[in-house]
Amino acid sequence: QVRLVESGGGLGHPGGPLSLSCKASGLGFMMGYHAMAWFRQVPGKEREGISCISANGGTTNYALSVEGRFTISRDKANDMVTLQMNRLKREDSGIYFCAADFYSGSYCDRNAINMDYWGNGTLVTDSS
Repeated sequence: QVRLVESGGGLGHPGGPLSLSCKASGLGFMMGYHAMAWFRQVPGKEREGISCISANGGTTNYALSVEGRFTISRDKANDMVTLQMNRLKREDSGIYFCAADFYSGSYCDRNAINMDYWGNGTLVTDSS
């Protein structure tokens, strides 16, 4: 069973940075065979795909709302994916979920329906 554990959530200061991490583990998970993604959910709205990275790390994709401010990266040796969030805005608050897509191609997907595994989420709140 694949397990994804997010960390790094907390108070986000408008204009400031915050970094989220996702540690993957378990039988069946191989970093080179899973594209990874981050999703954000706020009350009353659907889970939104924020960013994704392909299995080989060569392709990344971002929602327009975060492009230029957030950066996704992966550490194959440690089975970790990081979302570096800069220039935070109030609307960045929400629960952030890490997800894995069993797909080893050079593409990544921000569509929640295509994800195979999910973490339990980590909360990012506005400090103002």
